[in-house]
Amino acid sequence: MKPITKNQHTKIAFFSTQPYDKTFFEKYNSNFNFALTFLEPQLNSKTVALLQDETIICVFVNDIVDAAVIAQLAQKKVKIIALRCAGFNNVDLEAAKKFGIHVCRVPSYSPEAVAEHAMAMILTLNRKTHKAYNRVREQNFSLNGLLGFDLHGKTIGIIGTGNIGKAFAKIVKGFGCTILAYDITTDPEMQKEAVVFTDLNTIFKQADILSLHCPLNEQTRHLINKEALSIMKNNVMIINTSRGALINTLDIITALKEGKVGYLGIDVYEQEEKLFFKDLSDDIIQDDEIQRLMSFPNVLVTAHQAFFTNEALTQIALTTLSNIESLLSKDNIDNKLALLA
Repeated sequence: MKPITKNQHTKIAFFSTQPYDKTFFEKYNSNFNFALTFLEPQLNSKTVALLQDETIICVFVNDIVDAAVIAQLAQKKVKIIALRCAGFNNVDLEAAKKFGIHVCRVPSYSPEAVAEHAMAMILTLNRKTHKAYNRVREQNFSLNGLLGFDLHGKTIGIIGTGNIGKAFAKIVKGFGCTILAYDITTDPEMQKEAVVFTDLNTIFKQADILSLHCPLNEQTRHLINKEALSIMKNNVMIINTSRGALINTLDIITALKEGKVGYLGIDVYEQEEKLFFKDLSDDIIQDDEIQRLMSFPNVLVTAHQAFFTNEALTQIALTTLSNIESLLSKDNIDNKLALLA
């Protein structure tokens, strides 16, 4: 790929932006002096036309950056696609390489933010604090229906032991749980902390609580499906703060209806791009599956909120802008995990 010079390409267009994106990126752009344009619409084949003369775009988890969109971006002379997130399953990397477009991401921002949210979901589902809050506000001080269980002594299964999975394991250890983990490679540091690496089937069979912290790819898509659910413990708790398509939605609904799954906490959803980050309080939601999930009293849904801390947004802004600066100045990124294409 040809080097890109900063004085030629300093305009960045942000898609799928929220007020907090503008706040944090404008705050930390003072160190870089890029020209920033914030666009509310999601990037797709129709919204590419919103680009003016920007040759750099910044996208988020639900933007569509497939081969067709990348071809349009190439026609617009876009040279860099910067993801302000860790996941990149929504980007066709081969197409980007074909058109000579660099792709970079934020491989790690605040793993503790996501790990802590996963634990918050576990505690909320277990101790039913969300229900207790509403009940007490109505002057109902009864404890009926709020029975929980001790986390201490339970078996926690962690699928994916990258930065977030590792941070989650440290939190879980503090609760006195037995920790089982699965990843394509074992982590010696985690093994020293009494984390037992094993196969998926063992985790499915033994875990009281299962927390997903792996990327979405062909191997992990619908990892939690009818077959996996069939061998899990009755009343298992499943937490997903990674990517929605790790769980087969129809299969998990069936397992909830049958009482196989006792608790489900999801911060992500297969069809979230049509719902999350939007105020739909006055709309009729057409997605029957999310409506069914939200109808269960033992399901907790948050709208891709796990990353949403001051520390994480600060790191996302700084890393994204630094990645772009690095590509513009020397056509290279020091952190190889950040450069995808």
